[in-house]
Amino acid sequence: MKIQANTIRPGNIIEHNGRQWGVLKIQLVQPGKGGAFIQVEMRDIRTGTKTNERWRTADTVEKLMVEEREATYLFGDDQTLTFMETESFEQFTVPTEVVGEQAAFLQDGMPVTVELVEGSPVSVSLPSTVVMEVVEADPVVKGQTASSSYKPGKLENGLRVMIPPFIEAGTRIVVNTADSTYVERAKD
Repeated sequence: MKIQANTIRPGNIIEHNGRQWGVLKIQLVQPGKGGAFIQVEMRDIRTGTKTNERWRTADTVEKLMVEEREATYLFGDDQTLTFMETESFEQFTVPTEVVGEQAAFLQDGMPVTVELVEGSPVSVSLPSTVVMEVVEADPVVKGQTASSSYKPGKLENGLRVMIPPFIEAGTRIVVNTADSTYVERAKD
């Protein structure tokens, strides 16, 4: 579907130069002289390479239709992740690089949203937070102030996050999946 460049929004999937791009950021620029244009930062959904492109606001671009499906994570390895659609119970695989760094937070039975373009998966949205167990926590250094000092901790999935000094190994915490940060202690 053709749309005007000034209606592009982050999250849109567009086709440009024969490739499919996910829009990350947009900026509308209105210089003192000349016409306004839109600066778009986008990532190739197949290869992951980023680029910036400029269009005049009156230019048209091809917006691709994105289909969303609810799925459940089953299992995975270094190359592929296997999901099951919640409505039809069909299993399908997604390359691990489509999920990116967030793949470390996937847990058996986790509900996710898979976005497809022309039947092929382009992104997987995880819940915004997950509960993980801290398996390793560095001891608190005496003399540090309690208000702003965080210490490194290792989660059950192998990731390292900064945690408050009162969190010990064996504690379950809530972690933000978008940026791998500590949110709060989990309520049991």
